[in-house]
Amino acid sequence: MPGPLAADHAEYEDNCASCHSPLDQTRQDTLCLECHKNIGSDMSAKSGFHGRNPLVSASECSSCHTDHEGREFDIVGMNRETFDHSFTDFALTGGHQTAQCVECHTADKKYYEATSTCISCHKEDDSHQGEMGENCSDCHTTNNWQEVKFNHNQTNFPLRGGHMDVTCNSCHPDVRYNQTPTPCISCHINNDDHEGRFGTDCATCHTEERWKPITFDHGQHSKFTLKGKHETIDCEACHTSTSPEQVVPTACVDCHLSIDIHRGQNGTDCAACHSESSWQKTDFNHDTDTKFVLAGAHQQASCFSCHRGNQPADDIIGTQCVDCHITDDVHNGKLGQNCNDCHTEKAWNSEISFDHDFTRFPLVGLHSITACDDCHISQEFAGVSINCSSCHIEEDVHKNTFGETCETCHNPNGWDFWQFDHNVQTKFPLDGSHTDLVCAACHTASTSTVGYSSLSTDCVSCHNDDDIHRGRFGSECEQCHITDNFKTVRMRR
Repeated sequence: MPGPLAADHAEYEDNCASCHSPLDQTRQDTLCLECHKNIGSDMSAKSGFHGRNPLVSASECSSCHTDHEGREFDIVGMNRETFDHSFTDFALTGGHQTAQCVECHTADKKYYEATSTCISCHKEDDSHQGEMGENCSDCHTTNNWQEVKFNHNQTNFPLRGGHMDVTCNSCHPDVRYNQTPTPCISCHINNDDHEGRFGTDCATCHTEERWKPITFDHGQHSKFTLKGKHETIDCEACHTSTSPEQVVPTACVDCHLSIDIHRGQNGTDCAACHSESSWQKTDFNHDTDTKFVLAGAHQQASCFSCHRGNQPADDIIGTQCVDCHITDDVHNGKLGQNCNDCHTEKAWNSEISFDHDFTRFPLVGLHSITACDDCHISQEFAGVSINCSSCHIEEDVHKNTFGETCETCHNPNGWDFWQFDHNVQTKFPLDGSHTDLVCAACHTASTSTVGYSSLSTDCVSCHNDDDIHRGRFGSECEQCHITDNFKTVRMRR
């Protein structure tokens, strides 16, 4: 004998014919299967590891299970790390792929004796306590115990709308699935804000998509069609009573009395001005319903800007500007009450339409672009002096020696654009070289003639330093000299 048999075959050690047949090599496999009938059945049925693995059916038993290696030898020879479970009747998928062998194959049983039913391993995980049977795979998957594939639509309560997103125990809190009631109220009794007043047929108003909004047609089932803001308010805003027989009044004032800022003075027909779209937005047409058309800034003004206090709407409101704007009158009434002579409705402080050309002082030159308050400092426009000095006294280099008629020389295009004609307006016509002289050439500060009019016309008053005669011929230089050139002499006879 080559060596001792394995412990499981030790009883056959004295009888070689139990496993070997002389002169018939193929007989050995037959003898193995006669003893291991379960393996033979698997191979015949092509089930189990030996029946599904094509390498097994094409090999001899001894090629994998050798003997005569001693009592302690592992004749099975299975390598757990490399064993391919897909050749068995229970392929490992999902979470089973990471499970340890000992979790399913216990030490007291052979590997092929392990059962393949879910409940054999997961009985402790069965939250249904056996009420749903042992076919766990009908609902659960091998990926995760919590992942289910149960098709609720095959029951008498298909899941639609919001029901598709709820967890199972939301409706089956006690993990009991059979004979679960299907009326809405059985699950939503705590959501029934009506406290049973409208019965248990929730589907009359609500849908499976979501509990709100409701589908109740108020216009069809009542005499009050919901429009505008009424479409979005809660039912309890109007239906305050718990009695189903409550009669809800439909007049606006029945619900909106507390926000009637008119305090009943405009009557109870709120719809005459207000709409259901917005309480603040009114349908009242001031242009057609009154004698005062709203234009310009008046279109944006609130009603209470003019309708102040608690006066009824039919009280006569003044339509003159001063009736509302008397406190805005910076002229203190001195320009009268016809504000629209100058101002427009577009804006109180812009686009003033006053035409200064119709006054005693038409605006020309730089005056046409001057701001009103440059001259009308006190905002009191009437009675303002039209003399130049009233505004330009600080700019009068003549110190008032020429009086207040500045326009005699100056013009409004610019203070320096003066138009004085020396030949006409004085007794000393400018000719010759005097024509191109600047004023300061004769009218100097040293002459103390700031006023200009007192300056002497004698030649020596300017040319004393040019008199080579040193006064011997008197002061009438023009007897010999001309204004074209001082050196040109033309003696008069």
